Amino acid sequence: MKVKNTISYTIEIWLRIFGIWPNVSCVLLRRLFWFVALLIEQVFQYRYIVKQFHLIDFSEIMNILSATIAYLILLIKLVIFWCKQRTFNRILTMMAIDWEKCSTTEFSMFVTTYNAKLSHRFANTIVIFYSTAVVLFSSKIFLRLDDGTASNVSTQMLILDMELPFDTNQRFIYELVLIVQFLHLILCSDVIGLLNALLINLVLHIGGQIDILCKGLITIFAEKRSLNHFTVKKIIKKHQKIIIFSKQIEDLYSYIAIVLFVLNTLIICCLGFVIVASIGRPEASKSIIRTLLFYLAMNMEPFAFCFAGEYLSAKSNTIGDAAYDSLWYESNPKDSRIILFMIMRSQNQLTITIGKVMNLSLERFSSVS
Repeated sequence: MKVKNTISYTIEIWLRIFGIWPNVSCVLLRRLFWFVALLIEQVFQYRYIVKQFHLIDFSEIMNILSATIAYLILLIKLVIFWCKQRTFNRILTMMAIDWEKCSTTEFSMFVTTYNAKLSHRFANTIVIFYSTAVVLFSSKIFLRLDDGTASNVSTQMLILDMELPFDTNQRFIYELVLIVQFLHLILCSDVIGLLNALLINLVLHIGGQIDILCKGLITIFAEKRSLNHFTVKKIIKKHQKIIIFSKQIEDLYSYIAIVLFVLNTLIICCLGFVIVASIGRPEASKSIIRTLLFYLAMNMEPFAFCFAGEYLSAKSNTIGDAAYDSLWYESNPKDSRIILFMIMRSQNQLTITIGKVMNLSLERFSSVS
């Protein structure tokens, strides 16, 4: 199958569902639906925590609270994406232009297609991983239904513990609530992962464009002839587009990163407490397995952001290296002066920040994980 876009079709489907993809019908209704649904879900979960605070185990409260905060992160992410719709549209437009131009050379087509295929595999893996995490998280209910204990009114449990405003003791209503919760959890958890996968897709795309630029720098000087105005202008414009594309990604994800790092730290602490508190208890292995994948998924989010920032910074350094390693010294002084300006400009690393405060990097991940 021929790849025609860096962004996976899986990501596009989920972005359409949540009203983020451009030119989607009834976009306001989609956004209103998800905003209200997530808000109501938050209210019901917090009501349950308040009412059951002195009646249930503290580790169970931590488990419920971690799921509630995860939904809060998703709600904030969606609101930021909706507010930054124009920025996202500009990013998609720039990517479409890059795809149109990549067919001019074999190397450009190979690099762009390779990164696109890698992006698609990553997005599909994310869907499988997060869906598996949801299934394991919901397994406590499925096992009880299989044993027949869920038919007992006094032992009924929900996938997401909520204080609902209606009676769920009737079998039909109870099973309907379970189905709605499971589908809601699948959709929301997958979009949480795919919004992170989207960042990886964008960074891989810009990494491919940097490789094309570096190849162009080496090629034009290898020809050992005076550079024409058109070639120089093309190289400079390519570098400018890469810088602009990086700034658009930074604008889209910077404030998401700060929300993610603050709230994800709380979730990781809650889940860590649940795992430690489960040791030595009956059915400890089942409880740990259910929680562990959720714990890993929450750790994957800051890792994906930090990896993207590290990858982008490392790739931006290769521009200056490629310019310096080219045969610029064999050209005339007028042409070689252009390379000096490009080297100077590439010293300002392309990066993604946490709320315009600090850069995302693997070192940052190791300090907060």
